[in-house]
Amino acid sequence: MTNQTVITEFILSGLSSDPEVHHLLFFVFLVIYVSTLLANSMIILIISEEPSLRSPMFFFLKNLAWVDICYSSVTIPKMLEIFVSKETSISMVGCYLQIFFFIYFACAEVFLLAAMSYDRYAAICDPLHYLIIMKKQMCHQLVIGSIIMGLLDALFNTVPLLYVSFCRFNIISHYTCDLPAVLSLSCSDTFTNQTVIFAATFLFGFIPLLLTLISYARIISTILKIHSAKGRSKAFSTCSSHLIVVCLFYFSAFFRYMKPSSNSLSNLDRVLSIQYLILTPLLNPVIYCLRNNEIKTYLWKRIGKCM
Repeated sequence: MTNQTVITEFILSGLSSDPEVHHLLFFVFLVIYVSTLLANSMIILIISEEPSLRSPMFFFLKNLAWVDICYSSVTIPKMLEIFVSKETSISMVGCYLQIFFFIYFACAEVFLLAAMSYDRYAAICDPLHYLIIMKKQMCHQLVIGSIIMGLLDALFNTVPLLYVSFCRFNIISHYTCDLPAVLSLSCSDTFTNQTVIFAATFLFGFIPLLLTLISYARIISTILKIHSAKGRSKAFSTCSSHLIVVCLFYFSAFFRYMKPSSNSLSNLDRVLSIQYLILTPLLNPVIYCLRNNEIKTYLWKRIGKCM
């Protein structure tokens, strides 16, 4: 038996140790975070106020905005605290809670995106029965199901983490408590945890992605059968913004969580993790506002009244 130091906190040191760089990063991430809160809050306010935006698509978009606000609030405030106070430590309980809520909201977003793709499939491929298929009860069930799936995924990944021992290293080369990076610090066997990560990624990641791809395969097939170019353009414009959001989210997240865990992040890892942790919640409302005619019309109408 050898003496081992029991780890009770972790040190986050993923971006830079230069104080000058910290000041710049604090300003940049503060602007991004405030912009994220304002943009998503604006989406929620617009959809709540405008009677013409009460279709299932906007109902899902409103819930996606709520999830993005919570999703970004899990990680960015702690990053800002580190930049302004130089206190890079986080308690083990705080780290586990950050992992839990990050997985919870990320998974809920994945299933919400799948529900939105099904909504677009029903609208384009079966427009005559759209309101029957996507009735109010169905929409609420899909949102509640997304929340439940997020909770199951979070429990599925964090409960095995409670049985992992940390006794040597506690420096996480990341700016958040990233699950693969935390596991790489363990002094116990993490084979079960790694297996759980891959299984959870398949169940709660690949399956909704597969459903999304099937929906879009049917959508594209239907669009190609439309004879007029104007009709094809109009049909594709109703789902193009959602498709862009899906690609941005899945590409970066799967790249990180389907590779072997490592506490040392490459530059590509850092860029992609910034994209899906920080930029995606900001880009979602921007993309939907720029590519959705109903929201743009409402915004111009309100700007005209203010002028």
